[in-house]
Amino acid sequence: QVQLVESGGGLMQSGGSLRLSCAASGFTLYYYVIGWFRQDPGKEREGVSAISGSSGTTFYADSVKGRFTISRDNAKNTVYLQMNNLKPEDTSVYYCAAFRRIIGDSEIQELWSFPPQYEYWGQGTLVTVSE
Repeated sequence: QVQLVESGGGLMQSGGSLRLSCAASGFTLYYYVIGWFRQDPGKEREGVSAISGSSGTTFYADSVKGRFTISRDNAKNTVYLQMNNLKPEDTSVYYCAAFRRIIGDSEIQELWSFPPQYEYWGQGTLVTVSE
């Protein structure tokens, strides 16, 4: 059974750090692109970052570049999102998602932030950043 499980969310003060984890089961992350998204009530899901499981190439939204770092541990079948210098506007529910990597990095660059591209989704973890 394919499953993605996020963890690591919580409450943090502005300027602090959190690390989110996305543990996969039922499939091997190496062959997939893993993305992190966030969504606020009444708003569209926003792409935050993504990583290719095989090449390790990473992608970031402009709003998080220089603050967030995505990484993967293929041995643990887990992807991480290290979030530093958190801001109140980072408050959201964060989701990880996966789609099988059958395209190259140049195509992933164009597609990674579009939710319909993804096949599997986790249940989400809440991140709250206070002033």
